[in-house]
Amino acid sequence: MNWDQIEGKWHQLKGSAQQKWGKLTDDDLDRAEGNREKLVGVIQEKYGKTKEEAREEVDSWMKSAA
Repeated sequence: MNWDQIEGKWHQLKGSAQQKWGKLTDDDLDRAEGNREKLVGVIQEKYGKTKEEAREEVDSWMKSAA
């Protein structure tokens, strides 16, 4: 699944993202809007990760969501 598909199915995938990153609220996920970089930023903010760490987690999650 690519990011265009994720953005299009974001409402269905928000639950999966919330399972992976339990600290993320519905508001956090709404703010991300299915956008990769926004999601990376929210994860960085909530978990205190580096941009690269958050990006790797998001990419790994994306592959499993496919």
